[in-house]
Amino acid sequence: MKEIPIPYVRSNQAGIVLFLVAFFITQATWIVAALFIIQVIGLLFGAKANLFIRIARPFLMQLAAKSRTEAAELQRFNNSLAVGFLTLSLISLLFGWTVAANIFAAMMGAAAFAALLGYCIGCTMYFQYKQFRARRLQRG
Repeated sequence: MKEIPIPYVRSNQAGIVLFLVAFFITQATWIVAALFIIQVIGLLFGAKANLFIRIARPFLMQLAAKSRTEAAELQRFNNSLAVGFLTLSLISLLFGWTVAANIFAAMMGAAAFAALLGYCIGCTMYFQYKQFRARRLQRG
C-alpha cells in the first residue's frame, strides 16, 4: 500500500486553510478557483503533483523521512471530498450565490483545520463507508 508522510499531508491541509482564509477576507473567486485547480491536480496525478506538497517538500524531507505516514488511498478519498466541496463553492460563486459559496468553503476549511489539529473528518467518513461496504458484502 502506498503511504504519504504526515508532514506532506499537513502541508496540503495548511495550504487549504491559508487559501480559504484569504478567500474569506477578500471574497475573490479566483482564490477558490486556484485552490480547486491545485486539489484537482493532486487528485488526478497524486500527492507528488500537489502544489502545496511540492513547495513544502524541500523543507520537510528530513522530517518526512522519519515521520508516520497515512495511506494514499485515504488521502485520495479526502482529496475527493475537498474537490467536491470546492466544486460546490466555485459553482455557487459563479451563480452569485455567495452565502452558499461561503458555507461550502467554510465546511472545507473547518475540515482541513480540524485535520491540522488532529481530527480527520474525512477519515471518519472513509471508515464508516468501509464498514458499510463490508456489512453489505457479508449480507450478499
